[in-house]
Amino acid sequence: MFWHSLSKFILRNRALLATVILLATAFMGYRAAGIRLSYELAKILPSEDPDFQRYEEFKGRYGQDGSVMVVGIETDSMYSLPVFRDWHELSRDIKGIDGIKEVLSNADLFEIVRNDSLNRFDFRPLLAGGVTTQADVDSVKAKIDRLPFYQGLVVSEDGRAHLMAITFDQEKLNSKSRIAMTNEIKDKALAFGEAHGLEVHLSGMPYIRTEFMSKVSKEMGLFMALAFGVTAVIMLVFFRSITVALASAFVVGLGVLWSLGLISLFGYQLSLLSGLIPPLLIVIGIPNSIFLVNKYHDEFARHADQRRALSVAIEKVSETTFFANLTTAIGFGVFCFTGSPLLAEFGLVASISVLITFAISVAMIPILFSVLPKPSARQTGHLEAPRVNAFLGFVGRVVTNHRPAIYTVVGVVTAVSIYGMTKMTSLGYVVDDLPQNDPVYADLKFFEKNFNGVMPFEVSLDTGRPGGVLDPTTLTKIRVMQREFAKYPEITKPLSLVEAIKFFYQSYRGGDPKYYVVPGALELNKLSTYTSTFKGRENRFSSFLDSTRRYTRVSFQIADVGSRRITELYDTLQPRIDSIFNYDQAVAQWVPQEDRIEAHLTGNSVVNTKGNAYLQQNLVESTILAIVLISLIMTLLFGNIRMIAIAVIPSTVPLIITAGLMGYFQVYLKPSTILIFSIAFGLSSDGTIYFLTKYKDELRTGKYGISEAVVRTIQSSGISMFYTAIILFAGFSIFTASTFKGTVVLGMLVSITLLMGMASNLVLLPAFLMSLDKRIQRRKARTEQV
Repeated sequence: MFWHSLSKFILRNRALLATVILLATAFMGYRAAGIRLSYELAKILPSEDPDFQRYEEFKGRYGQDGSVMVVGIETDSMYSLPVFRDWHELSRDIKGIDGIKEVLSNADLFEIVRNDSLNRFDFRPLLAGGVTTQADVDSVKAKIDRLPFYQGLVVSEDGRAHLMAITFDQEKLNSKSRIAMTNEIKDKALAFGEAHGLEVHLSGMPYIRTEFMSKVSKEMGLFMALAFGVTAVIMLVFFRSITVALASAFVVGLGVLWSLGLISLFGYQLSLLSGLIPPLLIVIGIPNSIFLVNKYHDEFARHADQRRALSVAIEKVSETTFFANLTTAIGFGVFCFTGSPLLAEFGLVASISVLITFAISVAMIPILFSVLPKPSARQTGHLEAPRVNAFLGFVGRVVTNHRPAIYTVVGVVTAVSIYGMTKMTSLGYVVDDLPQNDPVYADLKFFEKNFNGVMPFEVSLDTGRPGGVLDPTTLTKIRVMQREFAKYPEITKPLSLVEAIKFFYQSYRGGDPKYYVVPGALELNKLSTYTSTFKGRENRFSSFLDSTRRYTRVSFQIADVGSRRITELYDTLQPRIDSIFNYDQAVAQWVPQEDRIEAHLTGNSVVNTKGNAYLQQNLVESTILAIVLISLIMTLLFGNIRMIAIAVIPSTVPLIITAGLMGYFQVYLKPSTILIFSIAFGLSSDGTIYFLTKYKDELRTGKYGISEAVVRTIQSSGISMFYTAIILFAGFSIFTASTFKGTVVLGMLVSITLLMGMASNLVLLPAFLMSLDKRIQRRKARTEQV
């Protein structure tokens, strides 16, 4: 038998196996040291998705849209000499940081001046030199007041809030150096605020992502420490042995190093999801130690032969724990089939890590205990567990005598939960995982209040022909589209070629603000003779206009209004955009396909929203796939179709209840909460396999009928299942210490689901088996009567 041969191999080659495992783990630890944090938008959509492809093309043409960090203050004294001078100095200091491409604030603005002698426009700073007198400041303010282009861009409509926009270099943006850059900007900005008694607000995608990943990095360490601490304490209480607790923690720690090494080895980066793998692995890996140590102590208590006890523990427990870990790995692995890069990376690393941790546990636990002293009577005293045994005896009586009541309660709860499932929705915000008192959340709301928002909301245009962007008809349509967007208060004033042309035309007409308009065709033609001779100034518009003048973008910002509202805006505005650019009102028909302008909403906000919708669509598919695959494993293990139905239902009922709770309490589906179902189903299935494997062993003896075998299984397997459930409950509860609300919800719901899973496997599953026995007995009685 394979498992018998495995136990002999492990015990005969202890030194070799331990050396190989430790050296391999050292290598994975070396790889883990090079792990990098991910600062990009989570790639939820599959690569073949049209919206994802469109967004990638957009970034390839214009650069990443979320590359601007903003600093904001609210004050009536901005244009006093001390404040404005230091604001100007702050801008210059930030511009001097390596990796900062551009800084835009009211101290760094330029005006456009018509130069007839050279037939061009000159760009002149509003502030040519340093700020030395109040007259300098007053002059800058007077000029800004006459330039509508900047209104709502760097100063709020009421004139009290002021914004400094800091553009990161694309190469630095996705590198580790962005942390130092962001922190340096933050320190300089806060020092300015402290010097003038002003509250400084920081936001923008570079800052938000950096703060998020900084929290992820810190929390991963916190969760690992808590997971080790909580599980070690519980192991110490259950097994009454520091040795058992430390040995278990050491073995699982090896698995954690493998998981981090795998992330680096596969070329992945640490994200909000993958950062959960190490603490998850600690919690999920400990049950392997529980079952091995429990069986080892049980066997040793019988005959006091240490080597024989270890051999039997490996042989009897390895098969069961292998299939249990396999079902858990499948629960993670189904994410590899979603097509979502984010979930696929998480699923691949998590599933492989679970199986590797199982292999390490099966080898290292027996190796460690073979060189440790034999367990004392005190250490094996946990096998008595009088209170747990009394509880299990009560469970056995309930299952034996009150099955109709069990089915009634489960049926009612399931029906109520199914109704709750209909209330489940997908809703995500960029910062919805943060509490409202978090500075990142509070600062974002400051910018939404004063500048509408800082989240990218882009329109990408392809006119289909070189020079098409500068066609007066195209510009008119862009202007009409901008007016349509202006109807929505959550969307900011745009940055676009149209706004730039209005700026130029105002300059062309002498600087009068009333000429901040799109000129007619004749005036536009005159203007083109100037704008074509910028002599090196074209790079000011390279992020809005390609060299062929075929492509352009219209950049809006939007408040963090949530994926549901973004979807509503997309569904409303995208058809309107299509109509503006491609519907000929004069003849009341769509223009021919070859003459159409491709105009699409895209950007960080749109792709993030599409990703949330994609998650919801794939939730049912991934859960069903997990159920099917785990059912196939159980078919292989038990070889009985009827037994599969009996096994799957107890693991599924807790999921239905959890989904109902999410619906009733408005826990929305998003990347963090989407994990709940597959994790919980895989772990609940572990308990089912533990129970049914022991039940099958009891039947094999031939001494007991089904009912007696069920009761004995409750008593014998119940202790380990109880210990495991408590550790899993406590282990997942540590995630409630997170600052991310999604992670808190994940911990709470998985903990609750696992307790329900234990109850289901100790009550509903045995009830099914006993009902099967009763049915068999009735059929046998009818056969005998005939």
